[in-house]
Formats: sequence, structure tokens, C-alpha cells
Amino acid sequence: MAKKYLIETYGCQMNIHDSERMAGLLEQAGYESTADDMDADVIVINTCSVREKAEEKLFTRLGEIQHRGIKSGSRPVVAVTGCVAQQEGSRILQRSSAVDVVIGTQNIKRLPMLVDDAVQHHSTTSRRGAVLELDPLEDVSFPLGIAKRHDPHKAFVTIIEGCNEFCAFCVVPYTRGKERMRGAAEIVGDAENAVADGAKEIQLLGQIVNHYKAPDDPSCDFAALLERLDAIEGLQRIRFASPHPRHVTPRMIDSMRRLPKVCRHLHLPVQSGSTSTLRAMRRRHTRAEYLELVARLREAMPDIALSTDIIVGFPGETPADFEETLSLAEAVRYHSMFSFKYSPRPNTLALKRMFDDVSEEEKTRRIVELQALQKRIQGELFAASIGRVEPVLIDSRSRRREWELSGRTSGNTVVNLSGDPVWIGQVLPVRITEANPNSLRGEAVTAFMKAEI
Repeated sequence: MAKKYLIETYGCQMNIHDSERMAGLLEQAGYESTADDMDADVIVINTCSVREKAEEKLFTRLGEIQHRGIKSGSRPVVAVTGCVAQQEGSRILQRSSAVDVVIGTQNIKRLPMLVDDAVQHHSTTSRRGAVLELDPLEDVSFPLGIAKRHDPHKAFVTIIEGCNEFCAFCVVPYTRGKERMRGAAEIVGDAENAVADGAKEIQLLGQIVNHYKAPDDPSCDFAALLERLDAIEGLQRIRFASPHPRHVTPRMIDSMRRLPKVCRHLHLPVQSGSTSTLRAMRRRHTRAEYLELVARLREAMPDIALSTDIIVGFPGETPADFEETLSLAEAVRYHSMFSFKYSPRPNTLALKRMFDDVSEEEKTRRIVELQALQKRIQGELFAASIGRVEPVLIDSRSRRREWELSGRTSGNTVVNLSGDPVWIGQVLPVRITEANPNSLRGEAVTAFMKAEI
């Protein structure tokens, strides 16, 4: 009987895709998936360290697994992967006897071998732990067709691993390593393989996705890569996350404007509306430069939907700095926003060189005010879309009602509608009829559908 595995994933889209890759590798090695941790012979915990208390979340979960083993007399082999694994290394093994294997972010291709070794030496009373130190692997290639995608209609495609920016608040360069690019031919092959398997949309992933330059073709920058992917027959949509404002070039804007498959949505992290705070964050762009970029994007694509990340309470952020963040959000009018209270992260420049001088109470006050502003702006933008006909990729049943379908516009807004489940996986014209706080409601435009058919 085949042994069973369960992967628990925390964090970003990159982590989700890493879990897809690990699932595929384990199944290639003969393991079967299970959703029940009581039935799992192997549990892989894929961790994220971007937010505060990520380490404690991991050790709480490990404690639960260990308690289960003590109570039942048996426990699964446990592998810890991801950014906390890279960050904490051998300290995880020292702190928790529930862990058999620790694998850094750049070593997941070795997961099946290490898990097999741990399974062979596993017992309820002893363990054989394997720690892969943080040595980076320069080879970021990955076998085509191995990843087990969690969504049949959408596929993640990694184009860059690591980051060289070293923003003062960010732990990613310390957990993901230096920037390494995948070859353009491999990326296109990965996308073609996903489309052949039924995917209608691909999402390109990278810490600074628009800094891409192909190692196998000096002429292929990010704009050229978009052009190559746009030419794939059967592919309907291209998304990407996350770009850096300072690497948005005129060529990139022109490619987004011209290429029909590139979605009219851009996640453009600003982090703060204050130039002095941006300088302290080492973002290397000013408030004025960011607003000028937004103007150029909207001149080229008036219908583009923008989203962003904002941190409040960064060390040294004054009330006046925060007011500049509010005024920038009012000026840009984002369709969506991810906002966070600053928390010190291990190894970062902010932790080493700056004093966390904004009180927790003030951080909370600021984020509540920012989120209230964003809620109003988002509501106004959603209300303005009522009556429009939008192309929507129907990708699932609605979470709210079993008989409803759900999809996303090109601008990445969720739309719920009544319809036939056979529509799932199709891009259909949908007239927007209702605006809710975090989504839209619509109805399929049957006349358009008949014309398309």
C-alpha cells in the first residue's frame, strides 16, 4: 500500500506553487495525497516568515502533531520547508522533536529523497533529522509536468527565484536567496504544458517579477517574455506578481497595452505615501515618481485596475508621513489593497538599524483609518462598474452559494453569478448588476455568448 502525504501551506503564491511542486515530486516518488492528517504517513509544513509570529505558528502546529503521536502511539514523518525553515535551520530540530526533516527554500527538489530516508529510519521513539544548510542552488530549473496544480484552470509559473532589492522591512532576500532567473525557453515550455493540461490563465511569479532578463537569451526582458507567452495558442489570460515600481519600463507598459492576453490589472506595491518613509524603507522610488508612473499607466490603459501593499507604523513614520499615505491612496484610488502593521522580521535592516518607535496602539489606529478609506474607495469603484459588460473567467463554484458560479474580471475583481457548471473554465461576457464590499454580482450576457458560439 502506498504511503500517504499531506502538505500544509502558509503564505504567498510562491509558497502555494512550491507546494504544488512538492506534491508532484512526492507523487512521482510513489506517495498518495490525503486531506486527513490522521491518515498521513508524511506531513510537510510549508512555512512563511513574512509576517510576525510565523515561527510560533509553526511550533504550535508541531506541538499538536507531537501530542497526537504521544496519544496514539504513532506519528507521521514531519518535514518543515519554506521560509521559516530557511531562516531557522537547525534551531527547528533543536526546539521540536516532532520534526524529521528541515529543507530550505532552494532545496525542495530533494524532498522525496530526504523524506524516503526519514521514513526508512522512522520510529515512534527516535528520528533521523536531515538539515539542508542554506547554500543556494544556482539551478532553478524544474521538470515540466511534475507540479500538481491546485486549480485546473489557472497555473502558476515561476520566472524568478530570490531578490536583490533588500528593502529594509523585507525578509525575502534572507530566506529566498539572491535573484536567479529561469530560462525563457523553460518558462514558455512550462506555460505551454499548463495550457495543454487545461489551464486558461497563467500567473507569472517572482519576488520582483518585472526585473526578469532571460539567462538563455539576452534579448528577452520581461516585456519580451510577455510577448512570447501571449503567442501561446489556447492561453486566454496572463497575470503576474509582484512587480517593483522602479522596474516598470516603457516597454513593459507598451506590452501590457498591446497584448490582448495580458490582464488589465497591475499589483504595484507602494508601501508608503511618504518619500521620507520610502527612503527609510530603501524602496528607491519617491512619492512623486510613483504618482507619475500611475499617470503613465492610466494614460496608456485607462481601464487598468491597480492594487498595492502598504505598511503602517514603519520606524520613524510620523503622523504627517501617515497622512501622505492616506492622500496617496485617495489620489490613486486602488481597486484593492493589502495593508499591514509593521512588525520587525529577522535579519532585516530595519531590525538591525532602526527602533520600532510607533506604538502598537498607534499602528492599530492608523491601519483602521487606512482600511476605512480603502473600503470607501473600493465601494465607489465597484458601484461605478454596475451596468458594464466585463469578460469574466469562470473558475469555480461560489463560496457563498453552491448553485452559484464565481470568476474574475481582467482587473482581478471577483464576480459571482448564477449559471451552468459547464461554464467553469470559460471566459464569458457578464453584465455587472450589483456591487458588494469585496466582490461584484452579475449575469451572463446570453446574446454575446450565442454570438461567440
